[in-house]
Amino acid sequence: MHIVISNLLSGAARAKGTAVVIDVFRAGATACHAVAAGAARLVPAGSVEEALALKQTHPDFLLMGERGCLRPEGFDFGNSPSEIKDTDLAGKTVVHATSAGTRGVLAAMESADEVLAMSFVNLSATAAYLSARMPEMVTLVAMGQAGETPSPEDKLCAMYLKNELEDVPNSMEAIRGFLRNTPSAEIFFGETAIVPETDYDLCLALDAFDFVLRARRAPEGFVELVAIGPGARREGDG
Repeated sequence: MHIVISNLLSGAARAKGTAVVIDVFRAGATACHAVAAGAARLVPAGSVEEALALKQTHPDFLLMGERGCLRPEGFDFGNSPSEIKDTDLAGKTVVHATSAGTRGVLAAMESADEVLAMSFVNLSATAAYLSARMPEMVTLVAMGQAGETPSPEDKLCAMYLKNELEDVPNSMEAIRGFLRNTPSAEIFFGETAIVPETDYDLCLALDAFDFVLRARRAPEGFVELVAIGPGARREGDG
């Protein structure tokens, strides 16, 4: 297994083999909490307009996401694991539109053989999935802020997964302490906070979930993420 780390939307668009799209703050955790809340499937959207158009065509779909970290007008939920975790999404299709993570999944679908979505919350499940399948090439895509600017949390998550796959020790405690004092964390704390402070710990809850999120083409033609693993409400491997 040859592992490379790539960055941003441009890196997602060039991903080869099995691509692992990483968005720690906050798309990865929010997506996993949506699955845990019962969502039948997640539909990553490339833009707010695309999400709204899907809602118009499928009125039963729910919209979840952000622009500038805030919930867009017309959306049911923001991109917040704190908001989603206690919501009943049983059987629902949730369209997820974020500035980095969902756009990265769609970009990687154009070049990679397989696309997974990951953050710290389902890292070990993703590592086990990769170890069991041993793809020749794995591209870890650290999405960064809005897919345009590198961010330490996504780079560290990519390095953590690479270390796991290569039997190199990691320290999640050190990562949590370091990230607390980075510009990326300013959205959670103090006078600059614009999202729930509780999201910080939820996004860094290592291995909170034991399922993998895998992208595939839905019968309707759009991309969907399905959960694979013992903790998934719905499993899909086709």
